Amino acid sequence: MIRKTVDIIRKTLISPIHTFLKDSRAVGIVLMICTLISMVLANSAVQDAYVGFWNTLFNPAGGHHYEYYSLHLPNSWLLWINDGMMVLFFFLVGMEIKRELTVGELSSLRKSILPVLAAIGGMLFPALIFTLFNKNTPYAHGWGIPMATDIAFSLGILSLLGRRVPVGLKIFLMALAIIDDLGAILTIAIFYTPHLDLKYLLIGGGVLLIPVLLNYLKVQRLIFYYIPGIILWYCLFNSGVHATIAGVLLAFCIPQQRIADLVHSLHDPVNFMIMPVFALANTAIQLPSDIAGALQNNISYGIIAGLVLGKPLGIFIMSFAAVKLKLASLPSKSGWLQLAGVGLIAGIGFTMSIFISSLAYLERELQIIAIMSVIVASLVAGIAGFIFLRMLKPVGIVLAKHP
Repeated sequence: MIRKTVDIIRKTLISPIHTFLKDSRAVGIVLMICTLISMVLANSAVQDAYVGFWNTLFNPAGGHHYEYYSLHLPNSWLLWINDGMMVLFFFLVGMEIKRELTVGELSSLRKSILPVLAAIGGMLFPALIFTLFNKNTPYAHGWGIPMATDIAFSLGILSLLGRRVPVGLKIFLMALAIIDDLGAILTIAIFYTPHLDLKYLLIGGGVLLIPVLLNYLKVQRLIFYYIPGIILWYCLFNSGVHATIAGVLLAFCIPQQRIADLVHSLHDPVNFMIMPVFALANTAIQLPSDIAGALQNNISYGIIAGLVLGKPLGIFIMSFAAVKLKLASLPSKSGWLQLAGVGLIAGIGFTMSIFISSLAYLERELQIIAIMSVIVASLVAGIAGFIFLRMLKPVGIVLAKHP
């Protein structure tokens, strides 16, 4: 009887959940649900308690705030998520970048030149468009917000199109998004560091030498990397460089032989625990009564135009130039229309764009406008890209000629 009950539970509950989690669209679906839930709660009868929760850190025993200031640690749940938990996200991204650069689609110049140039165009054009709208204004510092492409959402949209999108084009988008992430990481490290504490920065640099040396000596025990990695995070948090960069730096020190297993083991915890919590915390925004009016400002114009127009234009123009100059070739079984459609989908900038929004502006009002604009732009880009590619005839029936 007990065994039969367990089998029923497994078949009716556990197996469908397991199947869903293995679906490439699952990450994007979970993030969308969390975003919707968070925005509903933040604008409901419990809005003050819900929004206030993320901005405080309670002591369960005494009901008082923890005194973290003397230790120079984050002092709210939102900061612990963005500066602490998100380190694992950046650690995962860093390992994926290293793997692609060493043995993957970016490991040779011929294979990498198209997505690299496309990614550069996809970052520069949105930044320039945002700057055109916000030049000589107090909002100009947000130029990095529309630069990023969200890997989970963009690949999730492509998966909905099935065989209409060739495998080569999906690989192109994945490689482009990975390079895009690297660009966002460098942007955060260089341009969104308000001040530097050289003491902590120098200590962090010295600590970083430990995992570098361990990698050189081919040490495989990961615990020896994690300990200096935690110290490195603490030093960067107090240095002024965003603490999540520690995850990327440590990732590049991990032995190549251990990366595949680590990426596999971290995939589900990061994508189905950390990212949903990140979405809940960062989209806990109280919407203004006049939403349309709030979006009618230079910040919104720059972000929406940057992601919806700048992304596809930059990707297409740079790809076109690379192919015409015979520096690269189009992905296999792909034409220019398919590439243009993927460029539209690349305008989905959810995770990194929201993350940079919290760094670009200190005022919560401006952060809310930026986050709302990112969500609107991502919806428009995703829907437009999906419809555009859906309207194209299946690959193999009609293909644009390669130059």
